[in-house]
Amino acid sequence: MLEIENLTVEVAGKEILHNVSLSVKSGYTTVLFGPNGSGKSTLLMTIMGFSGYKVRSGRILLNGEDITHLPVNERAKRGIGMMMQRPPNITGVRLKDLVRVASKGKVDIAKIAEELDMTNFLERDVNVGFSGGEIKRSEILQLTAQNPCLLLLDEPESGVDMVSIEKLGAKVRELLQGPSHCAGWRERSGKAALIITHTGQILDYVEADRGYVMCNGTVACSGNPRELLAEIRKMGYQECIRCKLNQPNLVVENVASEG
Repeated sequence: MLEIENLTVEVAGKEILHNVSLSVKSGYTTVLFGPNGSGKSTLLMTIMGFSGYKVRSGRILLNGEDITHLPVNERAKRGIGMMMQRPPNITGVRLKDLVRVASKGKVDIAKIAEELDMTNFLERDVNVGFSGGEIKRSEILQLTAQNPCLLLLDEPESGVDMVSIEKLGAKVRELLQGPSHCAGWRERSGKAALIITHTGQILDYVEADRGYVMCNGTVACSGNPRELLAEIRKMGYQECIRCKLNQPNLVVENVASEG
């Protein structure tokens, strides 16, 4: 569904991403690990098409179409949706109205809001006075209403308490796989996700198929996400940086099975 080919991106005159390549298959969930400041959020912002992220070289393909220079609204129309790590406050716009527009009247807003404990926030201005967990739940409410084919999630577990992360994880899993009826049940919906995580906590709730590690603005390696996370927890990101420097062409291809 998504192909990133040799992408180099500049922000405010400084090169942040260097020759980044990765892919996200339809029906699959991909996780992007990396330390703070490694360029993960810049990559998602560039995929979504936000201004200020200048592509110097490379390209972004969505279902085979080159969208590298399309505006944000055209990418959204093609099925990309994003949960931002730090979304803005939108004074004067009620959450209910934003969700209604995003859903085009195709979802039961009240039902989804109840599932996410957001019923009391529908009449409030978007994100104004919301806590960290409330902002995350607001973001996933909007994503659920939009129902995109490609989900970009930037640190969904950041600043969220245990109750909120469980609700968020369940809703993300439902978006990707449909409602679960038994332990271990999984069905590929045809949707895909690229999830940024620093801690890996989201993997407690969402089955991931592939992982990448980003360090210093480039992809250091790829492989089984849980194995990568175990190594990161054991050795830290500095070991990834050292490994990349010593073996610049290394790509670990130990991808989780399709089951």
